[in-house]
Amino acid sequence: MKSHLLVGAAALALAGCTTMTEETQTTEVAETAIPQGTGYFAQESTLPFHAPDFTKINDADYAPAIKQGIEIQQAEIAAIANNPAAPTIDNTLVAMERSGAMLSRTMMAFYQEQGANTNDVLDATETEISPLLAAHGDAIYLNDKLFQRIKTIYDNRASMTMMGEDAMLLEVYYNNFVHAGALLSDDEKVGLRAINGELSSLETDFSQKLTAATSDSAITIDTKAELAGLSEAEIASAAKAAADRGMAGKFLLTIQNTTQQPYLSKLENRATRKKLFDASVGRTSSGGENDTRAGVLKIAKLRAQKAELLGSADWATYTMYDRMAKQPSTALGLMEQMVPALSETQVREAALLNAAIKEGGGNYSVEPWDWAFYAEKVRKAKYDLDESEIKPYFEVTRTLEDGIFYMANELYGLTFEKRDDIPVYHPDVTTYTVFDKDGSELALFYFDPFARDNKQGGAWMGNFVEQSFLSGDKPVIHNTLNIPKPAAGQPALVSFDNVGTMFHEFGHALHGMFASQKYPSLSGTNTARDFVEFPSQFHEPFATLPEVLAQYAKHYQTGETIPAELVAKMDRAGKFNQGYALGETLSAALLDMKWHALKPGQVPADAMAFETTALASTGLNPGIVPPRYSTPYFRHIWANGYSAGYYSYVWTEMLSHDAYSYVEANGGMTRAMGDRIRSTFLGQGHSKDYNIMYRDFAGRDPSIEPMLVARGLKSK
Repeated sequence: MKSHLLVGAAALALAGCTTMTEETQTTEVAETAIPQGTGYFAQESTLPFHAPDFTKINDADYAPAIKQGIEIQQAEIAAIANNPAAPTIDNTLVAMERSGAMLSRTMMAFYQEQGANTNDVLDATETEISPLLAAHGDAIYLNDKLFQRIKTIYDNRASMTMMGEDAMLLEVYYNNFVHAGALLSDDEKVGLRAINGELSSLETDFSQKLTAATSDSAITIDTKAELAGLSEAEIASAAKAAADRGMAGKFLLTIQNTTQQPYLSKLENRATRKKLFDASVGRTSSGGENDTRAGVLKIAKLRAQKAELLGSADWATYTMYDRMAKQPSTALGLMEQMVPALSETQVREAALLNAAIKEGGGNYSVEPWDWAFYAEKVRKAKYDLDESEIKPYFEVTRTLEDGIFYMANELYGLTFEKRDDIPVYHPDVTTYTVFDKDGSELALFYFDPFARDNKQGGAWMGNFVEQSFLSGDKPVIHNTLNIPKPAAGQPALVSFDNVGTMFHEFGHALHGMFASQKYPSLSGTNTARDFVEFPSQFHEPFATLPEVLAQYAKHYQTGETIPAELVAKMDRAGKFNQGYALGETLSAALLDMKWHALKPGQVPADAMAFETTALASTGLNPGIVPPRYSTPYFRHIWANGYSAGYYSYVWTEMLSHDAYSYVEANGGMTRAMGDRIRSTFLGQGHSKDYNIMYRDFAGRDPSIEPMLVARGLKSK
């Protein structure tokens, strides 16, 4: 997942990387009109790449720095809005790009720490600053003087010789201002500000409750026998987790962010499986202080009200204005094409699992907490594949350094140098300098692989510093994952699913590393939700190329490279269980669209009753294949900016399979192919229309066929 690090419209679209220069101000605006910041974040970091120096940052520093950053950017924006000179690209849009430097620096460090290594101080800071950032965004986007300057440039664009990024920057700013309510009346703007402030607080509250609930929902197991099926290393890890929480002699299974939990495929004890599954699905809907259901209903209603105020039929229509798909019907059309074949696959696979249950002496039908366990049994029997055979070949550091970095070198000519002189926010984090194909420094990369109790679930990429030729900054990028940390002395082995996640997140990182834009608002991964996941998913298949596997897939004990026959079995088995794998994602995406198709008067009183009805209408089988995220713990759509956008994972998977089919048909993983990828879509940021970028790469529009074949829903 590409992390939406900055909340607040201003921080998202306006945070630049340097302070305003004299050329963007006029003599009528005194220099003293811009406040001077104090504290660590007032100036660029002196570390390489301007990376944040976490040895100089205290948790208590963030709140005052954010408040100062808001005050400074407000003054910078006022200087732009009140400039008596005729509006131009330079004195208006470029000046806005340069504004907000201190705020941007602070927020990029803060949100990574708060997401990956939080504590009470950081959580309290987020609660305090979220409504301030929302109000700050409104102060910019609802500033009529500022908008009139942009509108003047926009209305006269035909008479100007604007090309490339200048033209795109104007288009983005104008559309963003209109989208944010710039054309509303003064009274309507007052109502909009109130909605935005309340939404910001509710979304922050949801995120914090979910993080706390996920940690609190870990299940305690009394005996080792109840963990039958887990490896000795996994049992040792569970024992350590319990001991760390003051329960020596017991075992603790922590909850990850998704509905399904990794250990459900291994646990032989059905009662333990059900206990783990129930903890997962009930984490934020069982009453108590971390129940999110009431907050979800408030968010849904406020979003519907905001969409109505801004003249849109519903929130999905409102929020998709800048997407590649453009409108909900296009996204729904793609997903609905998959439902018939997927539903049939779910029924067929459920029958296989029920047969396995009966064969094993069970007198019940498959339930969601049984699916992964019996799917693994069928996989072993049908494909002679055991997950425990696979995991010893994938150690986390070797996967990164010998696999992912090798792929990046072969395809793009990149090289990497580990360094120990960059301060990090947690001891688990490692850093690397990334060198471009000509040997020049390209980026700084942080890698944070392991799960922690105080870390948000899932995996994400983000920036500490964004690339911009305007500022001269090169990208500083982080990948964050939640791989279970092994017990002391044990190797950090990862499932092949997590290998795929590592390649996925590094695809996001490459998208950021190859940023080559003048303006930060258009740089790197600052693209639409239904495009930003394309480069990440596109890089996943490179994990299984034989020449890449030969570099990193080595047994941690013997050093033996993973056998070709095992890889072949993995490939065949990969098309099995798509009823669940694709089904849970598609169900979640359709659930998201159902929530955000509501009008204000249609928001229900019972969130879970609505979910049940919504899922029943999809044509899938939610009783045995529940969505990847249920409503009360669907962080993507209630807090992380993916509202009416979770379909992006399916949309971009379609793009990525089609693009990878082009790679396969045109020489594979070569330097020439890497240069083509980089020059057409991976290094273009949002400097072009997304559809044009795709056609530049493939020479045609994308097709859904390669995805259906890859998923095993259709034969070649």
